[in-house]
Amino acid sequence: MDNLHIQASKYTPEITMDATKGLVEIHGKSYPENTFEFYQPIIEWIEKYFENPKEETILNLELIYFNSSSSKLFFDFFDLLEENKDKSNITVNWIFDPENESAMEAGEEFIEDFEELTIKLQEKK
Repeated sequence: MDNLHIQASKYTPEITMDATKGLVEIHGKSYPENTFEFYQPIIEWIEKYFENPKEETILNLELIYFNSSSSKLFFDFFDLLEENKDKSNITVNWIFDPENESAMEAGEEFIEDFEELTIKLQEKK
């Protein structure tokens, strides 16, 4: 399976998906003009990845800002992770700047919504 890397833009995060390491990293801002079109390759990659995942899968999310359509997309993304939790030991690291209270609160909300996933809040150092 090929790895996937998408460079950050003014409106989109940098995304690195490494199947050999079981590692997904999303960093930056997320407010693309068409959220679902932008994230479609990411969703397709993760669906294919879970056909033969690593024993452990790590998702590092460090979002400075994301809009409501990105929030909906992340909700769907976490649904997909939760559906595959029996195939891999999945850990989501929600990394936030301690001065960005809304990012911390968003992470707390995802923890409440996805009780079957291991989501860890981590302050950025």
